[in-house]
Amino acid sequence: MDTETVVRTRRALHAVAELVLAGPQYRVGGTIRLRACAGGFATTVEPRLRVIGAELVAPGQVLSLERTSCTVIGAALGITVGAPAGLYPDGSGGVEDAIEVDPAAARRLLHCFALGDAALRGLSADAEPVIWPEHFDIAVTLDDVNYGVSLGDVHRPEPYAYVGPHTPRQGGFWNAPFGAARTIRELGGVSGIVEFLDQGRGLASGA
Repeated sequence: MDTETVVRTRRALHAVAELVLAGPQYRVGGTIRLRACAGGFATTVEPRLRVIGAELVAPGQVLSLERTSCTVIGAALGITVGAPAGLYPDGSGGVEDAIEVDPAAARRLLHCFALGDAALRGLSADAEPVIWPEHFDIAVTLDDVNYGVSLGDVHRPEPYAYVGPHTPRQGGFWNAPFGAARTIRELGGVSGIVEFLDQGRGLASGA
């Protein structure tokens, strides 16, 4: 699958996560936290919304995300879309922007959230992974170190796992400005992600 399609789909899913799920959820329930679910991601409180592949699922409605905009989706759902106000400076884009979700690319990308959720729970039995809408990643924080899986960004266009100590560390393992990162393609699956995160945890702690 070509990189352009994957990146376009990721940006579209990011917009929906932030503007259609997290923003309205924050205004109703006071939290921007999203969660992984089978086939995609979902809100944690009202409004009860899920993105499964290239579709948004609401009570009594299923909306296609293949060619639309957040404004159109909001009108169909009867909600006011938009980012959580005043919480962070960056985001996914404007509510009027056209979005295009390729179903195959969406399945591939959202599978990485499932891998990340399983790996983070494997890293710590007490972990409760959160999908954060600002950067569109799934993560936990343990002992002042962030662990997670991102679906990609401007610096790394493909999904990757990362370890981000709040205080920078030195050494060959730390290959990114925020800490360390390895692509999901390189790591292969849940066991590879857990091994990478656990290695980072040991190095971050000085073990």
